[in-house]
Amino acid sequence: MSPSLVFAYPGDLMTKTGGYAYDRHIVSELRSAGWTVNMMPLGLGFPYPRERDLRNAESLIAALPDETVLLVDGLAYGVLHEVAERERERLRILALVHHPLALETGLDPADRVRLEVSERLALTCTRHVFVTSPATAKTLESSYGLTSSHITVVLPGTEPVQPAQRGSDVPHIVSVGSLTPRKGHDVLLRALDTVRDLPWRATIVGSEKLEPATARTLRALVKELDLEDRVVLAGEIDDVGEVFASADLFALASRYEGYGMVFAEALAHGLPVIACRAGAVPDVVPAGAGRLVPPDDPAAFGTALREVLQDNDLADQMAKAAYAAGRQLPTWAQSASVLSDRLKDFA
Repeated sequence: MSPSLVFAYPGDLMTKTGGYAYDRHIVSELRSAGWTVNMMPLGLGFPYPRERDLRNAESLIAALPDETVLLVDGLAYGVLHEVAERERERLRILALVHHPLALETGLDPADRVRLEVSERLALTCTRHVFVTSPATAKTLESSYGLTSSHITVVLPGTEPVQPAQRGSDVPHIVSVGSLTPRKGHDVLLRALDTVRDLPWRATIVGSEKLEPATARTLRALVKELDLEDRVVLAGEIDDVGEVFASADLFALASRYEGYGMVFAEALAHGLPVIACRAGAVPDVVPAGAGRLVPPDDPAAFGTALREVLQDNDLADQMAKAAYAAGRQLPTWAQSASVLSDRLKDFA
């Protein structure tokens, strides 16, 4: 009999974000490796579910048979501390934490404290916790009371691809990330404004559905900065690989990243990277492949852009370093193998 588990997740699994892409790939690879993975959708609104949606999710978990191996995506698990405390002995509860909920950008202080307390309680009820980066592991050890033996890092996978062609007469700057405050697109736009004297065009790919107000603010900022003829807010795109392949440079000003799968994808395409020294980004982007600046600093971000846009030799060196680093990243099958090996201890 093949080992089995229940994977519980919030929202729509087909949502085009790095976290959901991670979930989809991992589930697919686990199944390929012989696991029976039963999917349990927990409903919408997490980590701020309506009361009835929260109670429905708790009921679904409470109805699972004894000794079920239950792996819960952290976007929901962090606010499911009550059912986790009730079911911790009966079920084999495991959590998949992309990044702590309290580290999301834009939270008011009360929400931040509430999420941190809730997630800390929930994590103490797990048999084990899987995280997507060493940076997140360190955060859970230092601020959430977990020990290193209770945590396994399972890096996102990245499939090998051909390097981007680069060398455009008008350099194409690509940014990929949902239009949410944490992704720092406002910082990128203001940085682009500081290099408007140079030739470039920019495409920002990312869902506008998660934070519609932020999307509206960004569109207004593009207009305010008079960048409408140079910046395209492309929304969701089915094949982001085509956009990466057309790029000369990748730039994303995230204020925090639990890992940052798009940075790994940029490396795989051999793209120089301009980013912020935030969360796990320094773990993903090696020094030779990118320029990392402090978060929330459009001037510093613009200076880094200018440096790479004006120096073709430097850009070529960074591109080679990026592609070499990308070739060292694990595939999805390798990442799922790490997860599978640890899961077997609970199955």
